[in-house]
Amino acid sequence: MKKTQKNQTRNIVIAVIAFIALIAVFVTAWLLLRPKPVEGAKTIHVAVVVDDAAVKSLDVHTDAEYLLEVLLEEDLIEGEEQTWGFWVTAVNGIVPDEDNQEWWALYRNGEFSMYGPDQTVVEDGDRFEYILTTGWDDGDW
Repeated sequence: MKKTQKNQTRNIVIAVIAFIALIAVFVTAWLLLRPKPVEGAKTIHVAVVVDDAAVKSLDVHTDAEYLLEVLLEEDLIEGEEQTWGFWVTAVNGIVPDEDNQEWWALYRNGEFSMYGPDQTVVEDGDRFEYILTTGWDDGDW
């Protein structure tokens, strides 16, 4: 009986150590692979698109490293900081209608962004679009 209890304790300790090692690997990979900010002056283009038409389009000269800084400086975005990042509640004063399954999709250089504006690195020449999208399962992601 004591041998079985020692084996169970040993297995639990091994599982905990393996779990901690796995977390360390994921954190290290995230730190190495996340987008790195670019310092210095940049010119980017930002557009807000509703019903396939740009309701606002502007070129911005900035030293900002992340898109959120630019959008807040230009008063284009509203939202709040959450545990997982910045939650966008309105773009250009337009609040999505959740009853119609509307939400703001962020595109960078024509591709759907997997990051929010607080994690999106700004590089010279980038083109950003916030597109008012309908349907939770749009297939973009």
